[in-house]
Amino acid sequence: MERPPSSAPSGAPRLPRTPDEIPRVFDHLGAMRERQPVVRDERRGMRTWHVFGYDDVATALTDHARFSSRHVLVNFSLLSDTLVAKDPPDHRKLRSLVNLAFTPRAVARLSGRVAEITQELLDRVRGRGEMDVVADLAFPLPARVIAELLGVPREDWDIFQRWAALDANSPGGRSGFLGSAVDEIHAYFSGLLEERRREPREDLLTALAAAEIDGERLSEHELVSFCFLLLFAGQETTKNLIANFVLTLSDQPEARDELVRHPELVPGAVEEVLRYLPPVWFLMRRTTTEVELSGVRIPAEELVVPWMASANRDSTQFQDPDRFDVRREPNRHLSFGHGVHFCVGAPLTRLEAQVALPMMLEQLRDLRVVRPETISIRGGIIFIIERLPVTFGAASAG
Repeated sequence: MERPPSSAPSGAPRLPRTPDEIPRVFDHLGAMRERQPVVRDERRGMRTWHVFGYDDVATALTDHARFSSRHVLVNFSLLSDTLVAKDPPDHRKLRSLVNLAFTPRAVARLSGRVAEITQELLDRVRGRGEMDVVADLAFPLPARVIAELLGVPREDWDIFQRWAALDANSPGGRSGFLGSAVDEIHAYFSGLLEERRREPREDLLTALAAAEIDGERLSEHELVSFCFLLLFAGQETTKNLIANFVLTLSDQPEARDELVRHPELVPGAVEEVLRYLPPVWFLMRRTTTEVELSGVRIPAEELVVPWMASANRDSTQFQDPDRFDVRREPNRHLSFGHGVHFCVGAPLTRLEAQVALPMMLEQLRDLRVVRPETISIRGGIIFIIERLPVTFGAASAG
């Protein structure tokens, strides 16, 4: 039976600004799944439809023919011309570059470096008994790893980390996501690509500089945009996952202690954190034709917002979905998207988390978040913990 469209100002919940607000937001999402799984929100210039149920969210993420990724990132400059904003067949050409970045050899080589970088960062704080998880580890680790993956010279890591800190939630805002920073990034990567054409090395920039897809060289703009996408996707998701992991385990001391005793459970716990408190809460799509979700008809050329954070708590897919369970199986969360737009940074994010987090749990005993007023959270497409102070009892390195 077709549902009449509903319009609700409360359709889009305000994302949490403090840890204490997180349960309230998930309660709101649960209520929307039950009462208005598809709801129209006309507060934006373009009519927007919020989608909350697992099956509908999966459909919007997977069916690229009816739910397009094109023209939904017009304010995100360099990202607007990358594979996250393309549909097949253009998407396939750019997606092929991912295979250059994440070959088994490249990932295996990075695993050891992730451990080395993590240890260097832990050595700086282990004797202090306190740190800011974001500033001291979650941010510098993936920024340095992605720099090494690309082949960015060590002397440029400072500026590279500054770019990695660009505020993707607020284009044109305080971090200068748009404007001169984009020109600076474009000029920098163009220069490195030209240098690698003259003097090839064993790094991803060299592979990209010589890359051909279906016998055709990619444009300079496509290559530079892909470098920026790796910087963004390979850094931001990992940073937020590590912070979310620490925050969640601080509230779940029994789970934390179980992971200390059984570090082999960390990969499953990473997936559970991705489900329970995901780094990315929603995405955006544009309808190419009239579609129907949960009995609600959505016209063509309208914006659809699939809420992965809501789908991940859908009781039709997850037993006792509001319970954090490091042994949850199966765990078909949608936090990395689905289908052709599955997150480009997912392999690197999983690798870094599975290497770094057991080291943190082993060496920073009784890790606890200092609550509540010292925690700084920003919400948007991406759930960002900007500051996460913790205390711990130091342990010697293994």
